Amino acid sequence: MKIAIITLFPEMFEPILNSSMMWKAQKENLANFEIVDLRDYGIGPRKQVDDTPYGGGAGMVLKPEPVYEAVEKLKSKMPKAKVLMMTPRGEKFTQVIAKKLSKLDEIILLCGHYEGFDERILDIVDGEISVGDYVLTGGELPAMTIVDAVVRLIPGVLGDNQSYQDESFSQGLLEYPQYTRPDDFRGMKVPDILLGGNHSKIHVWRKAEAVKKTKKNRPDLLDF
Repeated sequence: MKIAIITLFPEMFEPILNSSMMWKAQKENLANFEIVDLRDYGIGPRKQVDDTPYGGGAGMVLKPEPVYEAVEKLKSKMPKAKVLMMTPRGEKFTQVIAKKLSKLDEIILLCGHYEGFDERILDIVDGEISVGDYVLTGGELPAMTIVDAVVRLIPGVLGDNQSYQDESFSQGLLEYPQYTRPDDFRGMKVPDILLGGNHSKIHVWRKAEAVKKTKKNRPDLLDF
């Protein structure tokens, strides 16, 4: 998979992409990344990428020309790429969407900043994505979230498919409680069923605990 990220702050991505599973994915040629500085496509000697909004209002709006040029240049190398815009008004990002994206060969993530994008940029975008019902300074953190969630689902990245099949949201529930050694820490003991070695009983217990945790923290996931 190739993922290209268009941003005004390319320096934010290096620590994330060169660490942990993202680094492993690159090393094993399972994923590669291209970070594009939107200002390289800015207009004039000052490399302008934004301007005041028509109709008045606070802040600055990202201009269409630099974004179009950046996307078109990438699409010439990544013709199959889906272009996704990071925006709080987009579709909420979920594990289901992450799984769908992990099956693609090419993705372009477009990070906004300031007061957002000129609406005409939507003509070259395949989807608008939000990571939650809140507003961030820019689209860089959402893009990092999406990259991590998607790349770790590529076969071979985690090494063990069971690792993500048991995780929260993968089965429509939050993940069951996990424990490790010691079996008794300050009087807090690991449930006996996990120490007994009966895997069928452990499976039933984990499913029940996952439902219990979901009812408590995310009852909306059980509304079906």
